Amino acid sequence: MSPGMWRSEGERAAVWPGRNWPLGATWSEESTNFAVHAPQATAAWVCLVDDEGGETRHRLTEQALGIWHGAIPGVRPGTRYGYRVDGPWDPAAGLRFNPHKLLLDPFARAVAGELTVTPAVFGYDFDAPDRMSEEDSAPYVPLGVVVRDDFDWGDDQPLRRRWRDTVIYELHVKGMTALHDRVPEELRGTYAGLATPAVIDYLKDLGVTAVELLPIHQFVSEPALAERGLTNYWGYNTLGYFAPHNAYSSSGDRGQQVTEFKAMVKAFHDAGLEVILDVVYNHTAEAGPLGPTLSFRGLDDSVYCRVGGDPAEVPPDTYWDVTGCGNTVDAANPFALRLILDSLRYWVSEMHVDGFRFDLMSALTRVDHRIDMDCHLITAIGQDPVLRHAKLIAEPWDASMEGYRVGEFPPPWVEWNDQYRDEIRDFWRNHAPGIRTVATRLAGSSDLYADDGRSPYASVNFITAHDGFTLRDLVSYEHKHNEANGEGNRDGTDNNRSWNHGVEGETDDPALVAVRRRQAANLMATLCLSNGVPMITAGDERGRTQRGNNNAYCQDNEISWIDWRPDDAWLDVHEVTKQALRLRREHPALRQRHWFEGRPAILGGPKDLAWLHPSGREMEAEDWHDPELRTIGMFVSGAPLRAPGPRGEQQVDKSFILWFNATWLPQSVHLPENDWVQTGEVVLSTDARLPVGTEVKAGDELVLGRRTVVVLRQA
Repeated sequence: MSPGMWRSEGERAAVWPGRNWPLGATWSEESTNFAVHAPQATAAWVCLVDDEGGETRHRLTEQALGIWHGAIPGVRPGTRYGYRVDGPWDPAAGLRFNPHKLLLDPFARAVAGELTVTPAVFGYDFDAPDRMSEEDSAPYVPLGVVVRDDFDWGDDQPLRRRWRDTVIYELHVKGMTALHDRVPEELRGTYAGLATPAVIDYLKDLGVTAVELLPIHQFVSEPALAERGLTNYWGYNTLGYFAPHNAYSSSGDRGQQVTEFKAMVKAFHDAGLEVILDVVYNHTAEAGPLGPTLSFRGLDDSVYCRVGGDPAEVPPDTYWDVTGCGNTVDAANPFALRLILDSLRYWVSEMHVDGFRFDLMSALTRVDHRIDMDCHLITAIGQDPVLRHAKLIAEPWDASMEGYRVGEFPPPWVEWNDQYRDEIRDFWRNHAPGIRTVATRLAGSSDLYADDGRSPYASVNFITAHDGFTLRDLVSYEHKHNEANGEGNRDGTDNNRSWNHGVEGETDDPALVAVRRRQAANLMATLCLSNGVPMITAGDERGRTQRGNNNAYCQDNEISWIDWRPDDAWLDVHEVTKQALRLRREHPALRQRHWFEGRPAILGGPKDLAWLHPSGREMEAEDWHDPELRTIGMFVSGAPLRAPGPRGEQQVDKSFILWFNATWLPQSVHLPENDWVQTGEVVLSTDARLPVGTEVKAGDELVLGRRTVVVLRQA
C-alpha cells in the first residue's frame, strides 16, 4: 500500500529532525523526541491520539542506523501515541509491514488502554492469511503514553541485601490486596494498595526481606482466552517491557502508573524490603505467525523472533518456539539484546527495583538454537555496571527437553531449584527412597552448585510457586481440578507430588484438617530452615486455596486472590512460618554462605554439620541407603561458624539440632551424648506434645509425634 494514502493534515505539521536516541518518546519543555527501530521499513509515522480517538499523523523523514526519528513541538506528558509503518508485505519472507495497524512503541514508558481482540488487530485477512488486512486496528489496541520522568526519590538507594540474608515472598500485585479488608477499597489490587501499611507491616512481621512481583510489564491476554471469556491473570504475555501494567494503577493510565509504581518501590525500600520483578523476555505477546500485529511484528519481525531449522528446508516465517507461547525472542540479535538490556537498566536506574527473576531463562541463552552459558545476554549483564549488582534469578529451563539446566548457570546467577521442591515434597508424603537426597537439599544442594564455586544461596528453595498447587492444596488434593480454565482439565501438570491424606479436597473432618495443617507447617518449617534462599508463595503461610486448580493463570477472581478473612486462615501454619524465619534471621548458623564440610571449623571443635540417626549416633554409610529410614537429625554447629564476621572476627552462634520425622508413627530419637550440646530447649515444633520451651539435655530420649519437625537450640 502506498504511504501517500495515509497523508493527512498532521503530516504537514512541524516535525523537527530530532535524534535517533534514546529510543521511545522523550519529553522536554520544547518538544518530544520520537525514535523507533524499523530498519526494513519504507516509511513511518508518529500518530498522536486525542481523548476522542482522533488521530493526527506526523511522518518521520529521518532515519539513521535503522531508527526512524523526529521531534514534535508542543507534545505534552500524558499524550497517547502509536506508530504506523509501511514496507514490504511478504509473509513467506517474514516481512509483515502493514500501515493499517497502529503499533505500540516497544520502548513506551507507559501504556494507555487495553487490547480488544477483533479481526482488525491481526495483520492478515482471516480468509487468506497471505493477504494483508486493510482493517484499521486503532480503536482496539493499547497506545504508548508520553511520560515526564521526574520523581522525588529522596535518599532512596538499592538495599543490596546479601543473598544469605534474603527471604523471598512471591506475590501477585492484584491478588495480594483484591480482598484485603484493611486496604482502602479504591486501592485494592494496585501498586498503591501494596504500599499500604496493612501489607508492608504484614510482610515485615512475617519475616520476609524481598517481594518478587509476578509480571508487571505491560501485558495483554491471548486471543484464545478472550474467546473463552477469560483473561491472562499471571501476566506472562508481555507487550511493553518498559511500562508498568496499567490495570494495576489506582491513579490512571496516562503516566500516573509510573509515579505510582515508583512510590510503591520507595515505600518497600523505606521498610527494608527489596523489590524483584518476574520478567518475561523469552517471548512476546504477539505469539506465532498467525498472532496479532500489535508492536514488534509490525516494526521488524525478523529482529525479535527466532525462525527455525535449515533455511533451505523451513519457510522463513516458521517461528522457532521453545517457550510454548508461539515464539522465542532472539536474544542473540543485537537489537533484541539492546531492548532487553535497556529495559533491565531502566527498571534498575529509573524505577529502583533490586533484581529480576527471568522466566524460562534457558530460552534466552540460545546461540544458533543451542544453549550457551557464555551467550551475549549473560556476558553483557555480567559486564554491565548497573546490572551486575542486581539480584539475578534464573528459571533454569524452557519448554524443551534440552532446556533443563538446573545447576548450570554461572555466578552471580542464582536459580529456582525444582529438585529441592520435588524431593522435599516426596519426603513429607513418604515417597522418597530414604533420606540421602533429602539431606543434600537441606544442606544447600552441593551436588548442583558446589562444583563451580557457587555458594548454597545459589539455590532458591521453594515448595510451591505461582505455577502449581498452593501449599494447602498440596496437602488436600491428589489430582488437579482445572475445569474453570475451560480446557477440559487437560492443562496444568499431572506431576503434583501431592497427597490428600485420604479425602480429595476440602473436608469438615477436624482430625483430617489437623493432619493437613501439620503437614503444611512441616513443609514451611523445612523450607525456612534449609540452607539456601527460601521463597514463599503469597498466602501459603495462611492456608490459601485455589480449590485444586494447579494452573490458575487465567483466574482473575477469588480462586487466585488471597482471602484475608481470619475464619478460614491456617494461623498455626502462619505462626510456625514466623518462628522459623525469626530463627533464621537471628542465627547465622541457619543461613550460612559456606558449604558444610562435615568436620570441625576449628581444632578440637564440633563438626560444622553432622547427620544423626534416630538412635543418637551419627549416620553411617549403610544408613544412607536404607529406603525405610524416614527420620533424620541435622546438627548444625555455631561454635564457631566458618564464615568470619564483617571485620574478620570469628563468628560464634548457638548450635542446633533439627529433627525431621516423616513417618506414619511416633518415633523415638536419642540426643547424642557428647560435648557438643549439653543442654538446650525446643525453639520450634509442629508436635503439640513437645511445645516451644521444653528443656532437653544430652542423652535424653524424645518421642517425636508422627510427621513432625522439632528444632532444638543449645542453652
